[in-house]
Amino acid sequence: MRQQEIKIEKMTQIQAVEIADTWKYEGIYKFYDMTEDPEDYTEITDPVLRGDRYWSVLDGEKLIGFFCLEPKNETVELGLGLKPEYTGKGFGKEFVVLIVDFIRDNYSFTEIKLSVVSFNKRAIRCYEKCRFRKTGVIQQESNGSLYEFVIMQLEI
Repeated sequence: MRQQEIKIEKMTQIQAVEIADTWKYEGIYKFYDMTEDPEDYTEITDPVLRGDRYWSVLDGEKLIGFFCLEPKNETVELGLGLKPEYTGKGFGKEFVVLIVDFIRDNYSFTEIKLSVVSFNKRAIRCYEKCRFRKTGVIQQESNGSLYEFVIMQLEI
């Protein structure tokens, strides 16, 4: 990722379908394939359900990631995804910082919260490097089963 060419824009229908249908992760990270969870798939591909909450991250014209913002008073819940070819290569911190800076520059939230499946140690380490701290653990249904998720937050 080259910071000077990175831009953030509202997600388009074409971008949503690209993410949902073609982004395929390897091994345990297959959990994050949109096709693994019909509810997630429908939310991102249906323009009404997606609403104004989804943003695309582009390097020039190339889609490299996305994020979703769900406001809850002074807090925003963050969901995000990095294109599979960029995962595990050291781009995570730069990607998360870019999103945090975007939130800081464009909104007045005082806290960002996110949840990450507990087996994703790689993402948890990345979020910790970005100053998120663990605040709890929950059991949550996803992809047709029950999983443990780590709740993390960042004061901004």
